[in-house]
Amino acid sequence: MKMRNLLSVGLVASVFGTGSAMLYQKFLAPAPVAVVQQMPARLAAHSVVATTQPIDFRYAASSATSSVVHVKSTYKPQAAPGARGRNPLQDFFGDDFFQFFHGPNPYRAEPQTSTGSGVIVTSNGFIVTNNHVVDNASEIEVTLNNNKSFKAKMVGRDPDTDLAVLKIEEENLPAIPFANSDSALVGEWVLAVGNPFNLSSTVTAGIISAKGRSLNLLGDAKGGKGSNSAVESFIQTDAAVNPGNSGGALVNVHGELVGINTAIASPTGSYAGYSFAVPSNIVKKVIVDLKEFGITQRGFLGVVIRPVDESTAKEVGLDRPAGVYVQDVNKGSASADAGLKSKDVILSINGIAVNSTSELQEQVAQHRPGDKLRLEYFRSGKVETAVITLKNKYNSASLVSNERDILGLLGVAVSDLSPKDKQILGLSGGVKITGLKSGKFSESTDIKEGFVITQIDDQPINNSEDFVNIMKNKEGKVVLEGLYPGKPYSYLYALKM
Repeated sequence: MKMRNLLSVGLVASVFGTGSAMLYQKFLAPAPVAVVQQMPARLAAHSVVATTQPIDFRYAASSATSSVVHVKSTYKPQAAPGARGRNPLQDFFGDDFFQFFHGPNPYRAEPQTSTGSGVIVTSNGFIVTNNHVVDNASEIEVTLNNNKSFKAKMVGRDPDTDLAVLKIEEENLPAIPFANSDSALVGEWVLAVGNPFNLSSTVTAGIISAKGRSLNLLGDAKGGKGSNSAVESFIQTDAAVNPGNSGGALVNVHGELVGINTAIASPTGSYAGYSFAVPSNIVKKVIVDLKEFGITQRGFLGVVIRPVDESTAKEVGLDRPAGVYVQDVNKGSASADAGLKSKDVILSINGIAVNSTSELQEQVAQHRPGDKLRLEYFRSGKVETAVITLKNKYNSASLVSNERDILGLLGVAVSDLSPKDKQILGLSGGVKITGLKSGKFSESTDIKEGFVITQIDDQPINNSEDFVNIMKNKEGKVVLEGLYPGKPYSYLYALKM
């Protein structure tokens, strides 16, 4: 069983029979109900509603369980280490006869299965779950709360939020209503609904114990190197979740979806106190994107940021730690276009305060390239306002078409050359390799970070958009030409696509 320790923090999907395990999540939330009583001033100041009646979870449990499904993923068998192939006698006599005399074949590869949960989001069969529940599955089966089973089709996946959307052919399904996760409060009751340990329709209760948690979990899931576009701003709860809960619902006391359970913090792989869910506002946006485009349309501010501590607050002139500190602004980015500078402190986005990098990520992740955001930021003792038009990962304000993720396939990050770089290198264009991870570049070349690509198959490359547009259509052998700053020679690399 594959687990990850933070304490150990892991995505959790349970595996049964021959399957291998993945990690999973779960949550539960009751919101305040009923009678308002006289409140102390300190509570009234925080707009918290006190109640004199006990919270009743029966409606939320009944409503949510009908919308939560069981997800079974099957994976193609992998050849076992040392496999010597199939004995020809088996083809003649059959597997049962051969096994009677020779016993089980230790080299025979068997299909693997894993199980998790999912949530019905439309009455015509769209279902959201975790990407890690269905990633690389050759077959996906969904079982409803009434025990009817369906083969599911993959609509789209978003590893950066660990979400995936499935489709089954059925009508009049009980779709879950969505809550506004921005309005969910720490201390609010929630319910986690899912299928832990293959036990169907299990409900647990707890409270929201924190919001905006970042665990570097999705980065670890990608080989420990992280992702520039991964979004981690989890809702933390103490509702009990276990393997098999991944992809299940975290709901409030009205039965509305607050989040999708994704991870647990545990030294053993089973529940040990806390679990984490993707906020419903991010879930809703990813679902719409995957249904409409097949990929997630992610907007970027184009800034390097970090939290504001007491020392930083004093340095920039804030009376207390607040907001998110801008360390750098990428050239040509949405923030650069809007006039943001390093040492600015972003205080809010569209009127919602952001006091951590994860909170800022959560707000930006709810929007697409081309969307306009209103930012309040602190500079030189004053609060300023800017309207920013988000850009995509290729530094354009347009939506991205549903094509293969060429940068992911190549395992490379690139950036345009600055005017200063062009002047120093004597170039009119090109792209610089700013990051390398597992992919075509590392598999077939010994190219290094810092290399400037000027031509691909004798075709000039002016910027990163040229690079992407040309590489996404390449097959077979590709010749890259360019140089390393400070070295007098040009270099050629033969890349196998």
